[in-house]
Amino acid sequence: MRVIVDSREQVPFAFSGPRYEGVTVEVGTLTVGDYSLAGLTDKVAVERKSLSDLVACLGRERERFERELQRGAALDAFAVVVEASWADLAGGKYRSKLQPHAACQSVLAFAGRYRLPFLFAGSRAAAEYVAWGFLRQYLEGARRRWAAIVKAHDAA
Repeated sequence: MRVIVDSREQVPFAFSGPRYEGVTVEVGTLTVGDYSLAGLTDKVAVERKSLSDLVACLGRERERFERELQRGAALDAFAVVVEASWADLAGGKYRSKLQPHAACQSVLAFAGRYRLPFLFAGSRAAAEYVAWGFLRQYLEGARRRWAAIVKAHDAA
């Protein structure tokens, strides 16, 4: 599995260790998201957010973030993976004047409006696992779809 990490990602996931055996990471420029798959960057992506990043995107950077979500919604699969828990967001465990209720309602509004999951992983390590798992599941589905297409055309 070849994961493409956007060159602008400041602290990228390494996807190293036994759990991620067979994963190679390549730096590239993505038009949407922070992580994707080689050859499938126009189909699938993951946007990674720390809690402070997410809160900024729900407040002062809202318009830019919403444009990112619009681009993500055009893909086959896109998810926002958050390195914190929903309880952290709802409990206001961040430094911002944005009220927790408003932050939660913004996430729910975006999820509903763009039909995109916000996956609250609870920690950075868990977020790395969630991002890898999301991309892996998409890749496995694409392999199955491609095999079915090849089989259908080989029979003809």
